[in-house]
Amino acid sequence: MATTDRQATTLALAHALSAAERGLAVLPLSRTKLPALRSPHRDDPDPSPCHGECGRLGHGVYDASSDPARIRELFAAAPWATGYGIACGLPPHHLIGIDLDVKTGTDSSAALRELALRHLFTIPPTVVVVTPSGGRHLWLSGPPDVVVPNSAGRLAPGIDIRGAGGYLVGPGSRTGQGVYAAAPGTAHLPPAPCPRSLLRLLLPPPRAHHPTPPATGGHGQGLVQFVLAAHEGQRNTRLFWAACRAYEDGIGPALVDALVEAARGTGLSEREARATIASAARLTGHRP
Repeated sequence: MATTDRQATTLALAHALSAAERGLAVLPLSRTKLPALRSPHRDDPDPSPCHGECGRLGHGVYDASSDPARIRELFAAAPWATGYGIACGLPPHHLIGIDLDVKTGTDSSAALRELALRHLFTIPPTVVVVTPSGGRHLWLSGPPDVVVPNSAGRLAPGIDIRGAGGYLVGPGSRTGQGVYAAAPGTAHLPPAPCPRSLLRLLLPPPRAHHPTPPATGGHGQGLVQFVLAAHEGQRNTRLFWAACRAYEDGIGPALVDALVEAARGTGLSEREARATIASAARLTGHRP
């Protein structure tokens, strides 16, 4: 093994042990970002599902541990490891990873900002890990009684979610593309609680339901009142949020004129109001 690889393994182990001191469960990774230890069942003709019950190493994220002795055992079995993964969904943090990718050609950071505007949440100060490609991993903590699944692009193009059964590449890991590093000023922050409105977006979509017909007017009138209650500085934000909700509930086209009139009542021009509503329609997959 080259000296640089030995150094990378030593550093990865040191970083992994440091993460474990914060209560994070870790496992060794290779330069490909995959678990460094191969499955002991890879040659079984008919392998049955095993998450480590067999007592051997090599079960991916199910090997993850915060016990220093166990971590050293894992790295000793994988001396080629140059990084480490942090298991998501486990106590005490119940970590949720928001992976903002830049390799897809989409602006995932802008997509997250649009989601935050649309659903009225903000990402609190938390650990941010910068990837070699220039992407970012945001660490959030979830409630203990909620299981957040892994997903790729479901929230928005370029945004992947690491939840239960998934892992994040830890800061200090070296891969074939480069080194993962904590963004300045975030390394020692605890994972911030996931905003509740964002958490709802991360959970599996509810079963299909029949939207309230526009004729009932109840929900639509509530959205109109929400816009009318806007103060200066909130007008576009409230209108955008209400329009998104209307289109998601199937009453967008029927509510456009009422939303425009409400927005004009708060001081927006008709042109501004219709442009904001059209933006909400496009974001929710509808034609303005």
